Amino acid sequence: MEHHVTVGVDGSPESRAAARWAAREAVLRRVPLRLVHAVDWPLDPVFPGLGRQDVDRWADQALSEAARELHGRHQNLEITTRCLTARPAAALAAEAADAGLLVLGSRGLGGLVGFIVGSVAMSTVVATDTPVVLVRVADDPDGPGTDSGAEIVVGVDIHEACDRVLVFAFEEAARRDCPLRAVHGWEMPAAYSYVPFFDPDNERDIGRSVTHMVDDMLLPWRHEFPDVNVSHDVFRGSAGEHLVRASRGAGLVVVGRRVRRSPLGAHLGAVAHAVLHHAAAPVAVVSHD
Repeated sequence: MEHHVTVGVDGSPESRAAARWAAREAVLRRVPLRLVHAVDWPLDPVFPGLGRQDVDRWADQALSEAARELHGRHQNLEITTRCLTARPAAALAAEAADAGLLVLGSRGLGGLVGFIVGSVAMSTVVATDTPVVLVRVADDPDGPGTDSGAEIVVGVDIHEACDRVLVFAFEEAARRDCPLRAVHGWEMPAAYSYVPFFDPDNERDIGRSVTHMVDDMLLPWRHEFPDVNVSHDVFRGSAGEHLVRASRGAGLVVVGRRVRRSPLGAHLGAVAHAVLHHAAAPVAVVSHD
């Protein structure tokens, strides 16, 4: 079942929205969907008196209800279920190893824009090299106000080799037949803060140079995906803040996560962290070297 879509299911409204989003994605990709539930046993003393049979019965019910609902919406979609006894983050990361995409639910901030990214979701994102999409209830594809043709926004960095990020974004735009907007933020070199008389022409020259570099970065993918309508937005300032603003009205925001190995473990960069916590659309995190 290589390249299937995997989604974490726990019976919560967030996971149900994630499952519906994942089912739509699986249909677009023409691949099977796998529903996964992980139980970190034993649950005592968090849930005293709750027996193993009760937990297993509840897990099976959450999976069967989700599968039944999705079968009703997508009769031709192949759906399988798996219930695992393991720490959820580790189990989901392991399940993602042979998947093309992992989808997780994330709690929205009430009337505010953004996500509450729980420890399981955050730990899973940094534990797998498979692309991960975080979905809130507000991102439910069957909910009110959802625009399936909304643009995809991708953050690019001219200083990183982000081919995996770009190919993911272009493929998603091609599947949805929607526009793609590349966003890049840049800052003046630190040395300029010590220059007593700053020439504004220098800033304009740097801006033009950065724009040309972004054009060059996108050029191979424009040729490979000629039907994708691509634009780019190059600006001076924080890339995270601009991506968060661009997420309003977007169908998906794609950000990269550079794989860094350290004694303290894997972690997210500042841009991905900001977007994950404040974006107003589903967020895809794609690892790259």
